[in-house]
Amino acid sequence: MSSFRLVLLCAGCLTLAHAQSLPASSATVTTTPTVSPEPARLAQLQSGRIAPAYPVPYEPATPEQIKSVLDRVLTYLEGASSVRVIDAATKQPVTDLAQLPAQPRLERTDFLLTSYEWGVTYAGMVQTAAATGDNRYRDYVATRLQAITTLAAHLKQQTAPADLPPRERGIALRQVIDPRSLDDSGAMAAAMIKAARAGVAPDALRPWIDNYLEFIATKQFRLADGTLARNRPMPNSLWLDDLYMSVPALAQMGALTGETKYFDDAVKQIVQFSARMFVPEKNLYRHGWVQEMDPHPAFHWARANGWAIVAMAELLDVLPENHPGREAVLQQYRAHLAGLAATQGGDGLWHQLLDRNDSYLETSASAMFVYAAARGINRGWIDAKAYGPMVTLGWNAVAQQVNAIGQVEGTCVGTGMGFDPMFYYYRPTSVFAAHGYGPVLLAGAELIALRQGKGADSVIHDGGVHFERATGR
Repeated sequence: MSSFRLVLLCAGCLTLAHAQSLPASSATVTTTPTVSPEPARLAQLQSGRIAPAYPVPYEPATPEQIKSVLDRVLTYLEGASSVRVIDAATKQPVTDLAQLPAQPRLERTDFLLTSYEWGVTYAGMVQTAAATGDNRYRDYVATRLQAITTLAAHLKQQTAPADLPPRERGIALRQVIDPRSLDDSGAMAAAMIKAARAGVAPDALRPWIDNYLEFIATKQFRLADGTLARNRPMPNSLWLDDLYMSVPALAQMGALTGETKYFDDAVKQIVQFSARMFVPEKNLYRHGWVQEMDPHPAFHWARANGWAIVAMAELLDVLPENHPGREAVLQQYRAHLAGLAATQGGDGLWHQLLDRNDSYLETSASAMFVYAAARGINRGWIDAKAYGPMVTLGWNAVAQQVNAIGQVEGTCVGTGMGFDPMFYYYRPTSVFAAHGYGPVLLAGAELIALRQGKGADSVIHDGGVHFERATGR
């Protein structure tokens, strides 16, 4: 009888009967030497509890851990976006804002202190100060807004709008004095109102707040039904980004003044943008919509969806409970969050094109989604048990994108509207893409509030994050 040796294979093992039925030439099966696992590993195997090799931390971050990430960002930005005033004629520094030369300018820094991206950053600083009690964040805002408004007032007295300096990197005061787009006005207006409501120079800020809101309410181009629009890249174009460039400012102005017309306009924008741009089959928004185009392509660019969900969260935060449009906005917010939850990547971040997993993972949008969902949990708009784990993982992944010196990595640079995938797939990322800093601050501040409130009892149970403690076996 032919001799044989038998080794069990993981799937479809050879049996004795099978081995005996093989020809003699093939009945011998080579054994593989057995290597005993380390004792600790053996204990894990025997217990069935093998530690997963997670690419980012999995357990909920503590408020202290979150704050340490935000502190790195603050330290970096204090240097990279410092406020220095110079005399445009002599290039010499100006140390006394009460004695300004004829043509003062903000010295160039790595970031533009009057841009919409920095409006989001100021808002994030104000919120972080409120969440942590650390006044360094408030001081960051106060110092820069004081310089901006002082210089703008000085230039406005001396220079006609047509003679103002063009928008240049680091010295753009023209857009404060004479805003000409939603990018110029919306995010900065919302940030100034938030700062003023937090006690940062409300009297000095109010004229500029009014200036911005006058542009949004009466000068920005609109479609026939009042929807805010642009005439680029084609006539009658809607950019999803413009929900953030308008709605938070309108909402904050409504809260500041008590005038219903601002709330009404903000609700109108959410409803009418959504009617054209929301794709219910995926619960996601398309980035661009052109009135004369048919059909309307749907490229679900992540950051544009971030602007939309944050705009809805900001509106819901101040919209009166009895406003007739509140329920429509709330339902739209919930539908959008469901779509976002379904597209979160396995590492915690979201993809540049949300429904295309071969596009890269992008930080700024991911931070926006974390912020908007965490705000919803904290305010009771959505279920903590359903969305808390998504938010927890999302923050842990975003925090990994803040490097040792406080720069935010993995942020897509400024992006126009495109109608083909390559346009979005190959947009560069940069630590100097200013869009990442404000969302990270907003997300971190909201996570601190979550961990101190409804997320305080979040636990690891049976290996997974849960936002309610188990009551039985």
